[in-house]
Amino acid sequence: MNITDDIKYVGVNDHEIDLFEGQYTVPNGMAYNSYVIMDEKIAIMDTVDGRFGAEWLQNIRAALDGRAPDYLVVQHMEPDHSANITTFAAAYPDAKIVSSAKAFAMMQNFFGTDFADRRVVVGEGHVLSLGRHQLTFVAAPMVHWPEVIVTYDSTDKVLFSADGFGKFGALDVQEDWACEARRYYIGIVGKYGAQVQALLKKAAALDIAVICPLHGPVLTENLGYYLDLYNTWSSYEVESDGIVIAYTSVYGNTKKAVERLAELLRAKGCPKVVVNDLARCDMAEAVEDAFRYGKLVLATTTYNADIFPFMRTFIEHLTERNFQNRTVAFIENGSWAPMATRVMRGLLEKSKNLTYTEATVKILSAPNAETDAALQALAAELCQA
Repeated sequence: MNITDDIKYVGVNDHEIDLFEGQYTVPNGMAYNSYVIMDEKIAIMDTVDGRFGAEWLQNIRAALDGRAPDYLVVQHMEPDHSANITTFAAAYPDAKIVSSAKAFAMMQNFFGTDFADRRVVVGEGHVLSLGRHQLTFVAAPMVHWPEVIVTYDSTDKVLFSADGFGKFGALDVQEDWACEARRYYIGIVGKYGAQVQALLKKAAALDIAVICPLHGPVLTENLGYYLDLYNTWSSYEVESDGIVIAYTSVYGNTKKAVERLAELLRAKGCPKVVVNDLARCDMAEAVEDAFRYGKLVLATTTYNADIFPFMRTFIEHLTERNFQNRTVAFIENGSWAPMATRVMRGLLEKSKNLTYTEATVKILSAPNAETDAALQALAAELCQA
C-alpha cells in the first residue's frame, strides 16, 4: 500500500490475538503498522509484534525491491512495535538505528544491547535528512511511555504519530473509527491527557496532510475530526450528551431499580441512556462510556462492609484515568448498614470537577414505593438540561 509516492506501508494484521495488552478484547484483531520512506537514503519507521517478524521483513524486501535500508526509526519501545529490532539489525547489519536516549536504555533492558556502534540518538527538534525528505523529531514523553518520539516528514506533510490516533482492529476489517479508537485511547492513553494536550499543541504548528499511526488506519481526510476528538478526550471534556448507568446486582433487586431508572429516563426523553452490568459487560466498554457521556449513575450493593468488587474495579479504572468534569449519582442497596454510597463517593474524592446530584436512592433489600419516588426524583434531576 502506497501512502504517498515515496512512503509505503509494510505493517501486518494480527487475527491470532484475543486480548491486547493482556486485557482488552479485540474481536477484529490488531494492526501493527510500519512504514518505509524511499529516498536517497531509506528509513523504516518502527517494527512490528515479535510473532510477525518474518512477514514484516518480507514486506520490507518487497517494498525495497533490492535496495537496503539505511535507518530504522524506533518511535516507541512497547514490544508490539519494537520486538523485531534485533531481527532487523541482523538482517541489515549496515543500517543505523535512530531513537531517543531513553529508548536506547530500554533496548539494553529488552535485548541486552543498546546498539552503541550503530545508534543515532535524537530528541526534540532534531532533523534526519534522507535526501528530499527531512524528518523532524518531536518528543512526546508519556504518550504513553517516557521514551516516545513522533516524526514529521515536512516533504510529504506526514506525521508518524506513534501510538497517537491508533485504534483496535486489523486493517482488513471495516468498522467505525471513533468507537474503537475511543476505547483504545481511554484504556491505554487516557491517564496522560496533559501530555497528549502538550503534543497536540506541538502538532498544531505543523502542516499535516496525513497521519500514520502505529495501530489502525492511515488518516488522510477530514483530519480536523480526529484532532478534535483527541482534544476532547485528552481534556476530559464531555463528548456526547447522555447518561450511563453502571451497576452490579447480587440477587436482582438493584437491577430492578436500575431498569426502572432507565425506563423513567427514557420516558422523560433523555437523549441517550446506556446501561452496563459490570459483572457481565466488557469493562473497557463501560469505562469508555463513562468518559464519553456527561452523566454517570453508579448503582451497587454494600458487600463485606464495602462495595461489590466489580464496582470497585470500575471506579478504580475511572480514577486511574483521571475521571473528571462529570455529573455523578448513586444508588445503593443494603439489607443492613448500607454504606455503598459513602464508599463510592470516597473512591471518587480525588477526582476533579465532579458534580453530585442532590437526589440519591437507598434500597433496603428490595425496591418499594419509597424507592420508586426516589428514582423518579433522580430521573427528573438527571434529565434537566
